[in-house]
Amino acid sequence: MTETREQRTERTFFRGASLTLRNPRYRTTFSTLVETLLRDDLAPNDLTVRALGIAERTVNAAIVARQAGVVAGIEELTFLFRERGIEAIAEKRDGEVVRPDETVLRLKGPEQKTLGLERTALNLLQRMSGIATAAHCWQECVRKTGSRAKVVGTRKTPWGLLDKRALHLGGVGTHRLGLGDAILIKNNHLALLAASEQESAPVAVERAWRFRSEAAFIEVEVRTEEGAHAAARAYQGLQRQAAEDYACLILLDNMAPDRIAAIVAMLQQEKLWDSVLIEASGGISKGNLETYAASGADAISIGALTHSSRALDISLRIS
Repeated sequence: MTETREQRTERTFFRGASLTLRNPRYRTTFSTLVETLLRDDLAPNDLTVRALGIAERTVNAAIVARQAGVVAGIEELTFLFRERGIEAIAEKRDGEVVRPDETVLRLKGPEQKTLGLERTALNLLQRMSGIATAAHCWQECVRKTGSRAKVVGTRKTPWGLLDKRALHLGGVGTHRLGLGDAILIKNNHLALLAASEQESAPVAVERAWRFRSEAAFIEVEVRTEEGAHAAARAYQGLQRQAAEDYACLILLDNMAPDRIAAIVAMLQQEKLWDSVLIEASGGISKGNLETYAASGADAISIGALTHSSRALDISLRIS
């Protein structure tokens, strides 16, 4: 194989470059979410604006960061405001670092529309920027250990592809973009095939192999050394018969770092190491990240990046 393990991991899990508004799937996801949020927020109308008699005079406004972080969602907000008749000029690019009091976006448009869009726009920008900031911080923590492991997200994404794009802008892997993107065989799938992992994992891998042309990768979750060995042997046998270099992965879920290191050592000893990539997941925190990064895992997946990230503090100021 000409690629390094690090390059193979990036090719497998870093799938966010396509998530822009030029992508019809992403654009539909974005538009559907925004329309739902605006419909709920503005129904039946903005009573405060109506009570104060605020009209349609032109107003200037700025969206300003109130804390440091990685900004994400600029493309989406620019599109949102312009589609509704508000001039929007980006001062920062998606994925850039922002500092307190730096302007992210400048706006010029009708008072009512600007105020009507304010909360939805800020919610979107704050959430995406919060995820991107957390993603960047986690990957930096791994990098500082000297490990080449890559941080990736999971499908624990309340806002779907928008969360995935935020992960991408924060510099980490997106993992699967959806159930139709790749084949991930989890313990519940294996339980339907046989009584033990060492029996079910090879069966699952062989069945999935026939669908590899439709999948970005095939991955099987195991919880024992025997299951990892069986899956890796099945992968190796299939790879020897195939002409292409295909991404095959083993997911070690809720395993302590020392158990992961032991499985890595076993795969190396059994000459199976080059046939697979290893993902570690479950129970990973800033406190134990260093030991997971040193375990030999190629990827470290963290659901908290999207299900628990704090929003970045950003505000809209009218001048």
